[in-house]
Amino acid sequence: MQVRDFLVRAHLSTGFNQNYMQRLVTFLKKTHQLPNQEEMELIISKMSPQKQVRFLTEFYGFESQKRLAENRQFAPFVTIFDDNYPTLLKESNQAPAVLFYRGNLSLTESFSLGVVGARQATSYGKQSLEELLPTVVAAKITTVSGLARGIDGLAHQITLDCGGQTIAVIGTGLDGYYPRQNARLQEMIAQKGLLLSEYGLGTPSLPYHFPQRNRIIAGLSQTLLVVEAQKRSGSLITANMAADDNRTVLAIPGQITTGNSDGCNELILAGAKPILSAKDILEEYQNW
Repeated sequence: MQVRDFLVRAHLSTGFNQNYMQRLVTFLKKTHQLPNQEEMELIISKMSPQKQVRFLTEFYGFESQKRLAENRQFAPFVTIFDDNYPTLLKESNQAPAVLFYRGNLSLTESFSLGVVGARQATSYGKQSLEELLPTVVAAKITTVSGLARGIDGLAHQITLDCGGQTIAVIGTGLDGYYPRQNARLQEMIAQKGLLLSEYGLGTPSLPYHFPQRNRIIAGLSQTLLVVEAQKRSGSLITANMAADDNRTVLAIPGQITTGNSDGCNELILAGAKPILSAKDILEEYQNW
């Protein structure tokens, strides 16, 4: 069995979480060979006995072969051991070992701007993106976001409307749509840009998927722009992840009389660059 197939089969088997995947990747990098069953049992030794039995039954049985075949038939995948794995993402913290994708994977090697923000975007947030993004897109910079309601979806849509390239990282399998209202936009991105997920077919949207997805957005972005964020939000989680990955964090300042931009204003106080024009964004790419 090839390393990439071994990784995907493990990834798709019940109970094999990110911690076990990191242990498996470490083993493969150290030994340069596939683990035997006894070594796999050591890798998953912290699973409960019942979960170990279920995982091993699936992984060494027909079920993981079936899941691998179904996912491969639906869309390609790339692993952290492949030459075409996204360079920036590989350099980030907690890079996913497996990514399923639809579209143009080479977009991950282009100049990129992550865009995150409020799901309940106000007219101010929308107008800010409509003012800033066309110039950014005209400079051949690829936008990266999470296809959520509000700022995320708007960033993707403006990019496509301007004839640009965009990458969407989703928190379901590639056959899922969340939110449903962005289903058409998701298909457009798969055809004209790049759609990415670390989740296999049939995986629903679960709350913990979105912080996991955020680390991929941060890892793929050379620079991250936060547009409208409250004090406690997923956008701030993404900004912190981007900072941990040594990415530049940008924020659009907002009114102090409403809570919609409290997170952005606090990011600026903490050292994020305030963005007043598209020129402020483009300056970050002059030395690349």
